[in-house]
Amino acid sequence: MNNIAAHPQARGVRRRTGIVSQAGGVLLTRTLRATGLDVALTTALGRWRPGRAVHDPGKIIADLAVTLALGGDCLAGIAMLRAEPALFGPVASDPVVSRLVSRLASDAPRALKAIRSARAAARERAWALAGDAAPGADSGLVTVDIDATVVTSCSEKDQATPTWKKTFGFHPLAVFADHGPEGSGEPLAILLRPGNAGSNTASEHIEATTLALAQLPRRLRRRVLIRADSGGGTHDFLNWLARPGRRLAYSAGFTITDDVQDAILDIPADGWTPAYDAGRQVRPGAWVAEITGMLNLSSWPKGMRVIVRKERPHPGAQLRFTDIDGHRFTCFATSTRGGQLADLELRHRRRARCEDRIRCAKDTGLRNLPLHGYGQNKIWCEIVALACELLAWTQMLALTGAARRWEPRKLRLRVFSAAGRIVRGGRRLRLRIAARWPWAGQIITGIDRIQALAPG
Repeated sequence: MNNIAAHPQARGVRRRTGIVSQAGGVLLTRTLRATGLDVALTTALGRWRPGRAVHDPGKIIADLAVTLALGGDCLAGIAMLRAEPALFGPVASDPVVSRLVSRLASDAPRALKAIRSARAAARERAWALAGDAAPGADSGLVTVDIDATVVTSCSEKDQATPTWKKTFGFHPLAVFADHGPEGSGEPLAILLRPGNAGSNTASEHIEATTLALAQLPRRLRRRVLIRADSGGGTHDFLNWLARPGRRLAYSAGFTITDDVQDAILDIPADGWTPAYDAGRQVRPGAWVAEITGMLNLSSWPKGMRVIVRKERPHPGAQLRFTDIDGHRFTCFATSTRGGQLADLELRHRRRARCEDRIRCAKDTGLRNLPLHGYGQNKIWCEIVALACELLAWTQMLALTGAARRWEPRKLRLRVFSAAGRIVRGGRRLRLRIAARWPWAGQIITGIDRIQALAPG
């Protein structure tokens, strides 16, 4: 009887037979070319190329972004690209990469501006190629989410300080464009801050939002919904968003003060309407009501509305001191004038997708800032943003169905890690993927889709 439980015993042999690893990474390089990000980076970073240099700074930064998209977490991870020149071309050595990052960090404001300009140009091209799949293509609002996160540090790096979570490290503020329930999302800005930075600092929310708006195509900058938690629900930030001529909609968490609590207690029983679940169906045990007319909002932006949600806590959840009569209450402020309360509340609650985007960014290089200098880690955060954008654009342009919502780890396991064989013939290179690989069809179809969108 054959033993089907045993694994085959294979011997390892090193041979140059045209076999390549990370073959699915060709989707990332195709996306780089289709969106023009490679050319944009080369143009923007040309001033930092030393005389007689072999490697182009734009190509090095693009290679680092591809490295993080494939799962790297430090500069040395670029070695996985260097090992496959047939797929990724000539790749700089570790010392060259390190010197470039240090050179950019020494002129960080100008370098960051250059990289951001390249990203904005490529984003406009990517969204144009995506057509109906791009944010704002339905003539609706482009949803932009703001949230902060803690990045821990195991050593005393520049500007690393104790955080409000009793850890040690940094407290970056991130802004993401949401692709909706059918897609993922992409970072518009990652603002690096020391670990002791506040959660509700209005000036930094304004700076991050300004950077994010500059990343959007000009035609969409007046069709934006800014969503934030209570850290963004400050007087200064909301007044800035509501300034005449800016034309930005907002939906931000609103702190429950004594006045708000008194207003909630005064809501009559028939003032509550059922809330919706994620599928826009009535959710048992949850209600919403508006308390705008019950509060003194004279110091807040004109036309601001305050909506409150009441729900029974989930089994095992602990009540907070702001909870009343065994119910949990949350409030948010919005500038939207019309619409049902349940719809507005559901729209605000979907801001939680931003936490998914932050988790994905941490899986793509943000979990550990590997460099010592603060300027160097600012450049690193920009490379993280590039890597996350490459993943989002690849899904938007090349993949369909459920694959558009796959998170980075699943993409790496199913798509990028596939092995292939490079075949030369007819003056062309061809990449062959094993037919038994369950997701070979996704890779081949994705390559064909990008080729059809941007031939060449």
